[in-house]
Amino acid sequence: MKLLKTIAFSILGLISASTYAQEFNADLQLRPRYEYRNGYKSLLKTTDNPTSFISQRSRLNLDFKQDRLKLKLSLQNVRTWGDVPTTTTTDKNGVAVFEAYAEYSFDEKWSTRIGRQTLSYDNQRIMGAIDWIQQGQSHDAALISYKDKKNQLDLGFAHNANAENLLEPATAYATTYKEMQYAWYQTNIKKVNASFLLLNAGYQFLKTPTDPQTDYIQTYGTYITYKAKKWDFDLGVYGQCGKSSGTDLSAMNAGGNLGYALSPKFKATLGYEFLSGKDQDDTNTKIKSFTPLFGTNHAFNGFMDYFYVGNHKNSVGLQDAYLKLDFGIKKVKFSLTPHVFYAPNKVIAAGVEKDSYLGTELDLTAAYKVYKDVMMVAGYSQMFGSSTLETLKSGDASKTNNWAWIMININPQIFSTKK
Repeated sequence: MKLLKTIAFSILGLISASTYAQEFNADLQLRPRYEYRNGYKSLLKTTDNPTSFISQRSRLNLDFKQDRLKLKLSLQNVRTWGDVPTTTTTDKNGVAVFEAYAEYSFDEKWSTRIGRQTLSYDNQRIMGAIDWIQQGQSHDAALISYKDKKNQLDLGFAHNANAENLLEPATAYATTYKEMQYAWYQTNIKKVNASFLLLNAGYQFLKTPTDPQTDYIQTYGTYITYKAKKWDFDLGVYGQCGKSSGTDLSAMNAGGNLGYALSPKFKATLGYEFLSGKDQDDTNTKIKSFTPLFGTNHAFNGFMDYFYVGNHKNSVGLQDAYLKLDFGIKKVKFSLTPHVFYAPNKVIAAGVEKDSYLGTELDLTAAYKVYKDVMMVAGYSQMFGSSTLETLKSGDASKTNNWAWIMININPQIFSTKK
């Protein structure tokens, strides 16, 4: 009898261990970055002086997995060195929740995720995590996913408010978008990956002083990639329609890259991007300028962020032609990218149409792996602006407009267990 009990309890123990197998991982990221800004985002004016500072991200990631259930909690503090006194009792930004979500797998193909999470797709032109900024970008959203060997479908939903209100506020919600729904589908055919995105984002505005209304912007398009042994290619084409603050919207974006690896350590990529805009003498009220709503815009159109990083919205659009050279010298990886910018629509100054050439930007970055979990990255960028860029941005293009930075990323796994 005792033997039977022992065997029974042993089987139950094995079943329980199998059913409730657990994994827990924790990693820590410390990322200080020094920046020297001398005409970053906009041309220097005559009386402007350069500035410098050190910012830091400190992030703790906790990942838990139990059979079909996954949970993630990511806490972070973002600070500028010196933004509080050395004897402070409180922190300026405190500790924020970057991600906090639960994911449940119904079976091997279907799953759902709910909570604060990053939404990052394709080349992150439309939806990205914006990892460059120290705080990153994450959304309060619900996600349903289907995935097999060749296909993936994500359906996302979000509904935002500023508080647990008893009644609908008489003011417009302006923290971020009010509503958001999207569908993203990706399929793989041999060496070709193709994805399709349909995104609907609703933003509130005051139709009258006490009547908030929600207008919806639809962004739709496709992103295609091809990769061979030495060649690779990508193309993204997107359209936008709907309304923004009561005004009709019709815009488009298209961009592509053609890359060739001349050797294991040297690759050249030729790229071009077009973002629609509007002539400055166009009296039509329709918005014709494309806006990458949730994209990692710092990765596009030059690292000095003159375009679409908190600026250039509803402007004359942009044409960006560039050549990216990636190469390695010993243990250092370099990337050199010259950009040539043009305005696809009219820029008017004193009633006269300006030349469409906006300027040339040169970006240089270098990355070196110091240790197993320690990476050092540095960059230098310079903008050679034109008089047309002066018209759009104001400032003085003849001054030296440049930006330099150096960042250390320390990201070790500090704990891991499995049972």
